[in-house]
Amino acid sequence: MLKPYLHAGLREAGCDEAGRGCLAGPVVAAAVILPPDFFHPQLNDSKKLSARVREELKEYILKHALAWSVASVDVKEIERINILRASMKAMHKALEQLSPLPEFILVDGNRFTPFKKIPHCCIVKGDATYMSVAAAGILAKTWRDEYMQKLHIQFPRYGWNENKGYATEQHRQAILQNGLTPHHRKSFCTGLMQMKLF
Repeated sequence: MLKPYLHAGLREAGCDEAGRGCLAGPVVAAAVILPPDFFHPQLNDSKKLSARVREELKEYILKHALAWSVASVDVKEIERINILRASMKAMHKALEQLSPLPEFILVDGNRFTPFKKIPHCCIVKGDATYMSVAAAGILAKTWRDEYMQKLHIQFPRYGWNENKGYATEQHRQAILQNGLTPHHRKSFCTGLMQMKLF
């Protein structure tokens, strides 16, 4: 069972991202502040849930969260500043949009750039440990999946409705056959080609 908080009595925001390792599309981050009594029996790491359950949880989170926000950084910015900085920027944008601001931040992973002098804690597999981080992961994942589904309509040859921009065999072969789109992270694709992973 996921933990409701790290520090009792503090307004904690969970923060997570989706799409960091993709070959195409934006990186998306979400920040969520949950009430102390929040509970849903299926809440978990978004990667362990079906798309249907993620959608159900998304609606539940949006309805019951004290505050939530989703933000993204596009491919051009990812290429300009690198994916790590882009992930941090997306998280900061999401946190900036919260009202009220948190008193403490729980971050999934092991890297974070301090935000507004608000104390934070990085937790590896935080989305499988704390409710607010899991909730943020679900919002980030569902928002990004929906965005990639829309892009798929414009670029149907790449299978983004299924692979969501990740480096599946199908996606890599589609790139070899059709070339890159404006939504591809060219540095990522070039790197894989140099490593002969295409």
